[in-house]
Amino acid sequence: MSTRANESETVATPAGDARISWYRDAEPARAVVAVSHGAGGGIEARDLQALAAVLPARGYTVALVEQPWRVAGKKVAPAPKTLDTGWTALWPALEKPGLPVVAGGRSAGARVACRTARELGAQAVLALSFPLHPPGKPEKSRAEELTGAGVPTLVVQGGRDPFGHPEEFPEGTGLTEVAYGDHGFAVPKSAGVTEAESMAVLTDAVVAWLDGMFG
Repeated sequence: MSTRANESETVATPAGDARISWYRDAEPARAVVAVSHGAGGGIEARDLQALAAVLPARGYTVALVEQPWRVAGKKVAPAPKTLDTGWTALWPALEKPGLPVVAGGRSAGARVACRTARELGAQAVLALSFPLHPPGKPEKSRAEELTGAGVPTLVVQGGRDPFGHPEEFPEGTGLTEVAYGDHGFAVPKSAGVTEAESMAVLTDAVVAWLDGMFG
């Protein structure tokens, strides 16, 4: 699933230039949903593209954020502190439309959104494929980052994500499971579920959650 951005904007940060791709609809939006990529890929990820394709028509502007290291063409993400610096510096650009901003991301981007949400005044956090722990190392939990976000949070997690199965998350976590999905929400053909169906589970859950906050 892919759709064309209405506008692409370069934003200077202390960590280098970031890029925001804006996806808007003709109707006035109720909020901006700003979503960044993970440490192993960019905004072409299937879940981010699905959000960009669906949310604008439902009343939510989508801002897909490419972190400076990705814009610079580097293969490896920098330290968490540098990721946070880049995200924090581009936040004023996300607020420019004058709408409430939901901070989001997939994997490492979800961690950034959680760590900075309270400081930046995010209305909520959308955590896609939150890496609750490194694969095979449940004792190295990052649950405190998630629970410490301090704002309403929705996790969307693949049922077979090695970075944390849905049942591993702390009790009380707002969570939607994409059945059979891995860390990138890929579903095996043997599951009998199409990618479009899996992405509809994700986008339907996000729209319902947003509508519950913004009506």
